[in-house]
Amino acid sequence: EKAVNLKKDLAEMQEWMTQAEEEYLEKDFEYKSPEELENAVEEMKRAKEDVLQKEVRVKILKDNIKMLATKVPSSGQDLATELNVVLENYQLLCNRIRGKCHTLEARMIALCLEIPEVWSCWIELLQYLDLETAWLNNLEERVQMTGNLPDKLDAVNDALESLESVLRHPADNRTQIRELGQTLIDGGILDDIISEKLEAFNARYEELSHLAVSRQIALEQQLQTMRETDHMLQVLQESLGDLDRQLTSYLTDRIDAFQMPQEAQ
Repeated sequence: EKAVNLKKDLAEMQEWMTQAEEEYLEKDFEYKSPEELENAVEEMKRAKEDVLQKEVRVKILKDNIKMLATKVPSSGQDLATELNVVLENYQLLCNRIRGKCHTLEARMIALCLEIPEVWSCWIELLQYLDLETAWLNNLEERVQMTGNLPDKLDAVNDALESLESVLRHPADNRTQIRELGQTLIDGGILDDIISEKLEAFNARYEELSHLAVSRQIALEQQLQTMRETDHMLQVLQESLGDLDRQLTSYLTDRIDAFQMPQEAQ
């Protein structure tokens, strides 16, 4: 009975994928305005979410068939073959819907960028994003370089200064990115695409900035501890040097140990 139910579930899943392919992939209209194309992009995004939500059901089917195969190998083997077909078709459907989503977004960009003002604003935004992305890459590299430092004062100090020099990056470019992005979004142009780019950039910026500042504080504390230790060792070295000179003078003068001060004895 369990095998029959699983076979029915596989058939239903395959039927749903066929319907989804007909509904989402086989129709392709000529979009004459940004509004029509924007609606198509939104529809494909909903389709992508709808398809990806089925991943949980696919996983449950896979787990149930594996469990059945351990108990009833003959039935499980037949279902496993059908499952592989469903898995391949599901992955293909996901890839095709992602691809169509990207294609429609590219059309959306191309159509909107035919407007000169939008083109200028878009290019400027991309240039600032490239500049800030290069800075973030540099920051990430500097943070990673502080991970395995030799336990030496100079090495820690140099790493701290290097990290601080990158963190002194001005905020002007970020301001320009925010303003240019908001200008395009307020104009109702490329809203989702720009918002997605800005969210990805801001998320990475916040993550790396917090990580870098945290690493900076840790290096400062490590440097302070090393300096204090170095100072203590220097004081101890000087004290031992004084004691050594004093004891040497006692030996030179052939002073009996019982004639020495208590601390010298």
